[in-house]
Amino acid sequence: MSTAIINLQIVTMDVHAHVIPHGYIIFQADGIIKVVSSMETFDSMKKQLREPLTSIIDGQMRIAMPGMVNTHGHFPMIPFRGLGDDTPDRLRRFLLPMEAKFVNKELVYAAAKYGLMESLLSGVTTVLDMYYFEDQVLRAAQDISIRGVFCQSLMEEATPDFATPQQALAWSEQFIKEHHASSSSLQSAGIAPHATNTCSKDTLMKANNLSLRYNCPITLHASEMDYELEYFRTEYHSTPIEFLGNIGLLSNRLIAAHCIHLTPQDLQLLKQTNTSIAHCIGSNTKAGKGVAPIKEARDKGISVGLGTDGPSSGNTLDLFTQFKLFASFHKTINKDRSLFPSKEIVRLGTMGGAKVLHMDKSIGSLEKGKCADIVLVETTSVNMYPLYDLHSALVYSANMGNVSDVFIAGKHLVSQKQLTFCDQKSIRSDLTDAMKDFRAYALSHSTDV
Repeated sequence: MSTAIINLQIVTMDVHAHVIPHGYIIFQADGIIKVVSSMETFDSMKKQLREPLTSIIDGQMRIAMPGMVNTHGHFPMIPFRGLGDDTPDRLRRFLLPMEAKFVNKELVYAAAKYGLMESLLSGVTTVLDMYYFEDQVLRAAQDISIRGVFCQSLMEEATPDFATPQQALAWSEQFIKEHHASSSSLQSAGIAPHATNTCSKDTLMKANNLSLRYNCPITLHASEMDYELEYFRTEYHSTPIEFLGNIGLLSNRLIAAHCIHLTPQDLQLLKQTNTSIAHCIGSNTKAGKGVAPIKEARDKGISVGLGTDGPSSGNTLDLFTQFKLFASFHKTINKDRSLFPSKEIVRLGTMGGAKVLHMDKSIGSLEKGKCADIVLVETTSVNMYPLYDLHSALVYSANMGNVSDVFIAGKHLVSQKQLTFCDQKSIRSDLTDAMKDFRAYALSHSTDV
């Protein structure tokens, strides 16, 4: 069964960032067959196919781009969105206590399904999630049919699902065994010790050994907090990144989220070990934490992808918002308008994220043989006219409301801005039911926030 989408403006994000002003894409469930620039060859191309086309979709000159990749999120935290946004030390004063009180597998499943739905509708086709009850997040991803890596979080303190990190590690090993990465599965598993300063050295090393044993991703928050930096200066006379290097955690399997406060030595260590960065410009700047040195990281050839962080931290799960914030903050802090041209920013949200997740051979660009993860962005809304540069339009003009169609592994999951496989209202209704007690408590304690 083959599908063709004709009448497209195609942003390929291949190695040369080719743009096809008028073309079409032919694909099957197992991958892209052709990305072609000349409509004159369409009839002859149909004759060359081993199987007849099952469907021909008129793209109506929408922009076709690769599905975007969100390299860091906590998707089940939808219930926390908008709560205590301006509260100092929000994590310890507010978020962690409420998680301990209310987070359970039913809430995680309903909230994850909503968060992943929001991601899908915004053109994100691949995610990395770290949270609790991660089997429920993966279950929600299977229901949504979104691609992703799902990493069980663990801390030294008790979490909503495990009393000790030892319990979490034992469970995680079985979870990873059951959902080991394969070419036939959209979802796979990893491990996520929460942060450099919320897990002991022993727990971090055991999590890393698990990642090494099963060759799966390991991710954590690193060099994010001021008090984190002070802790490592006092206790270890090092930076958090140097500490991770000293205990063997830096590697090509590690995805270090945030990395706001990096020294030149930190950057060198990340480069030497092929450690990747998940850059969350939206949540970092909203919290006033700072702007990570991404120019310096890219100059060294460090792999960088974009992340939204959780909906409680950045309030949105779409990468179009991150594109704009990335451009504005990095151009400003470096005082260089020409820095990070728009095609480089789109690359960070597509191929950049794919490389961070070691999926760049299968996703991240629209090329023959790659997975048919395709996003169509309509150009008829008022904010999308006129069009001069497609990369620029995606970074500076487009928003998630312009996403009209989304395909993952060739499956048409969003059509005309609506899910094709279920009622969006039912997902919201299920979440509303699951967070009834949570919402009542939050409203009654709003003055405490």
